[in-house]
Parts: sequence; structure tokens; C-alpha cells
Amino acid sequence: MTERPQQYRFHQGDRVLPFAKSEYEQRLGGLRAIMDAQGVDAVVFTSMHSIAYYSGFLYCSFGRPYGLVVTASQDVTISAGIDAAQPWRRCHGDNITYTDWQRDNYWRAILSVTGPGKVIGYEGDHLTLVQSEKLKSFLKPSKVVDIAPATMKQRMMKSPAEIAMIKAGSNTADVGGYAIREAISVGAREIDVAMAGRDAMEREIARRFPEAEYRDTWVWFQSGINTDGAHNPVTARQLQVGDILSLNCFPMISGYYTALERTMFVREVDAASLKIWEANVAAHEYGISLLKPGASCAEVTAKINDFFEERQLLQYRTFGYGHSFGVLSHYYGREAGLELREDIDTVLEPGMVISMEPMLTIPEGKPGAGGYREHDILVITGDGNENITHYPYGPQFNVVG
Repeated sequence: MTERPQQYRFHQGDRVLPFAKSEYEQRLGGLRAIMDAQGVDAVVFTSMHSIAYYSGFLYCSFGRPYGLVVTASQDVTISAGIDAAQPWRRCHGDNITYTDWQRDNYWRAILSVTGPGKVIGYEGDHLTLVQSEKLKSFLKPSKVVDIAPATMKQRMMKSPAEIAMIKAGSNTADVGGYAIREAISVGAREIDVAMAGRDAMEREIARRFPEAEYRDTWVWFQSGINTDGAHNPVTARQLQVGDILSLNCFPMISGYYTALERTMFVREVDAASLKIWEANVAAHEYGISLLKPGASCAEVTAKINDFFEERQLLQYRTFGYGHSFGVLSHYYGREAGLELREDIDTVLEPGMVISMEPMLTIPEGKPGAGGYREHDILVITGDGNENITHYPYGPQFNVVG
């Protein structure tokens, strides 16, 4: 019987990456500086966001582990045989395919790059307990170092190429927003309106990026009581006159997520709702004015808190006022060091990208009940910010149907 391999290299087809080779070399150079500073010989990345950030490859696990190993001289993605050569076509550097014929060939493939007994960097916010034990068993590291905080800090600073990608995503979200606006009518279902926005964004992404892979673009379009949570799933609820609506567009381009979120009403808005809406819009505009170099996330948060407290609305705020953007989605990625919250002291710098998205949720039974949310994306510049979201907010444009 022919002996089946534990791993092999399957490289075929033309390579197509989201960014130029030089962009990945720059990112890897930053990573290797982190490795030198922390005395790390090799990093074993396991998360979708880190693997995509340093290699361009965004995996689909389907129950299988994936990885990226970076040493002083190599960067090698580790992928499952079920994907054939697609990971190599979509990654910078080398790629090793591991087979299913023997359990834990994944770790044997990683060992073939790292060698045993090295100082290994890992992602403490992603590596599971089971896989952590296997890392120790197979690699026998002399030491392990959680490198996730340092790599997150690196990802928070965007390159010009990343900012261009994020701007393209924001423009695409605007396209989805207009399509949703056109689809809103009395009797329409949330799901039908959501599909109109999603389809418009996917067509726009394909137009802008004809060589990309297309997946994961989505819309959360909510109405009535379903607006009370920012991430509530879409339903088949039919729209009624006077309904509060939440428009949420999320185009995905090569792992990069952007967002457009707006409060809307069907045909008419009552006086109590209008008052809450206008207060949230005012907080949104005030918050945008605070996003500039030298301001800390906690300071910005405190000032918007005071704004709402003066209007006796702070008790209706449910989460932070904004967050970073980059390689992330609703099921992977996190740049928690750049969130507008009371416990984040990060100081804003040029090259960071952050949202402003105040939300108030008024409970059912109270005047103005529903969830109010506006969301723009801002690039921090040398002396302030650039708002890259262009779909209008507020009552003048968003009472529709």
C-alpha cells in the first residue's frame, strides 16, 4: 500500500493577494521587530484575523485548524488538504498542506517549520486549551510568549493601503444604504429589505475588486422592537407606518469589514421619538468633533457620557461609542485596545481608523421606544479626522417609505 504523506506542498495557479507583496513584507518586518524585542524564535498564529493580516489568506475552518508560522526567515501558512492549492494562491510566502490520514498532522506541519525547543509566540486570546496542550506536546517549547497584545497594537495603526481598502468598503456600505432606502415600504419584510442591501454591496465589491474572493457581506435590517439590540438578527417582520428602523450595512472585502448604521422611520416619526433621535444625532456629531490626535478613548467617552447625562439619557446607552476597523468581522477579529470605552486609555494617533456610533435604547412602553444608532467611520489625521462615511444621517433624509 502506498504510504500516505503527513504533509506536502500543493502550489498551482496564479497568486492573487488583497495587497501588494511590499505591504506584507512591511507587516512581517513589524512583526519580526516585535519578536526580537520579546525574544521569540517563531510565532504560531491560529486566528483568522492574524493569519489574514500577515499573509492575506482568510481561512474557512469547517472544524479544521489553520495556521501561520513566522520565523526570522520564513512565513508559512498551514492549511488542510480539503482546500487544495487555494490557500497558496491567496497567501504571501510559503504554504504547507497537512493531511487527515493521521491525527495531529497539523502540528507536525508546524513543527517542520519551527523545529523543537524554541521560544514560541502564540495568541492567548485565541488558542484553545486543547490546542495549547498540543503546542507544548509537539513543539516542546523552551518558553511560550503571548504575542497577541503586541500584534493587536500593530494592527491598530493602518497603512495607506489599508486606509484605501477601508475607504472602498465605506463607499460600498453607502451603496448598500441607498439600496435599502429604496426597498423600504409598508408591508415589506425585514429580510427582503436586507437582501436588497446585501446584493447591491456584493455587486459593488465585484465591480471594484474583480479578482477578489467574495464572501460574508451581510445586512442587519431591524424594525420595531427588533431595533433594541445593535446586533439583532434579521426577521420576517413586516414594516408598519411609524416603525423605527435600524439600517446596518456590512460589506466584507478580503477580510476587511466596514459598516454603515442609521436610524430610520417608516413614513412618519412621532414627537417623542424625534426628540430622542435628534439627541442621538447631536451626540454623534459631538463625538466626531472629539476624535483627533492626542485625545484618549476614555476622555472621549467621558465627554459623550456628560452630554447624555445633561439630557437625562445616559441610562439608555448600552455599549461603547466606537471601535477600530481592519481585519475583523462579526465572527473573527478584535482590536480591543482601540475602543471608545471608559476603561481604554489608548491615545488617538494619525493612521488609526475608528467609528463614532452612539446608541440609545428606549424600552418598550416608554415614549420613543426603540433603538437609535448612527455610525460613521473616521480616519485620524494630523490635525483631526476624515469622515469616510457619506450616506446622510438624521430625520431630514431618513423618514422614508
